Amino acid sequence: MAHHTSSDHSNYLRKEECKETGSLVVCFGEMLIDFVPTVGGVSLAEAPAFKKAPGGAPANVAVGISRLGGSSAFMGKVGADEFGYMLADILKQNNVETSGMRFDSNARTALAFVTLREDGEREFLFFRNPSADMLLQESELDKNLLKQARIFHYGSISLIDEPCKSAHLAAMRIAKNSGCILSYDPNLRLALWPSADAARKSIMDIWDQADVTKISEDEITFLTGGDDPYDDNVVLKKLFHPNLKLLIVTEGSQGCRYYTKAFKGRIGGVKVKPVDTTGAGDAFVSGILYSIATDQTIFQDEKRLRKALYFANICGALTVTERGAIPALPTREAILQFLLEAAVI
Repeated sequence: MAHHTSSDHSNYLRKEECKETGSLVVCFGEMLIDFVPTVGGVSLAEAPAFKKAPGGAPANVAVGISRLGGSSAFMGKVGADEFGYMLADILKQNNVETSGMRFDSNARTALAFVTLREDGEREFLFFRNPSADMLLQESELDKNLLKQARIFHYGSISLIDEPCKSAHLAAMRIAKNSGCILSYDPNLRLALWPSADAARKSIMDIWDQADVTKISEDEITFLTGGDDPYDDNVVLKKLFHPNLKLLIVTEGSQGCRYYTKAFKGRIGGVKVKPVDTTGAGDAFVSGILYSIATDQTIFQDEKRLRKALYFANICGALTVTERGAIPALPTREAILQFLLEAAVI
């Protein structure tokens, strides 16, 4: 089975060798600096030192797509400070279009201190009071960039505060009116919201607008008020909506489930040795968006969709084998290598 899937996949990848024009993915939202302890398994208070790492889910997705050979842009605001310029440089080094980035001279680039405690839980301490990403205004949107996009991808952190929330909703409108595919990964970070109810309401307010939505099991439990995330009826009744072309439920190392109007199913996970799970979900999203950007038939063709999701699973799996998010995002060569090795076993 592995052999069959792998050879299929190598052909699938090689066929897409050229960067397609007209398959731009614009990722909207926050980009920040994560400060990660130099040693694992400690609380923030116990950490002896911190190392800086670029972060922010939409930016990670943009880099992930570019690493795979796709075309991506990041749209959001950072501070007109050393960290903001550093983040813009990292995007440029990774061939991500940055013309939609804005720099605020009155607010700083957001910072997050993140640690993985002994018990495996992540502890976050955010410095966003207010940070530049929260201050993006509707008038600062690069409308031409939005109109060029094949896919417009966003999360929910940009819905927490004004004026960014209004800019986010306006960008969605422009993208939708230009015939864009809207892609939504709520990426719940409860610590950033004023309350759980506020988070649930804002995340669900725009729920029925996306064409593609990716959600984790924990997020299903949260958004449905405690329902079983493994129950297809819960997912189909409460979270599937008429505008959706594809709903994906990620199950971490176990793989993912998929739902469309015509079919539903599951793709098993890919076995790897985990080192750091940061960015795995974003790598998965970049894998599936890369595939959709170049081939919209996957919404109707279950075989192609399953191939694309297996590819996305590999993207996520390879990311957990290295530390950090952006440094660990795989290239297409790394995925081909993985498939060749899987074929041999």
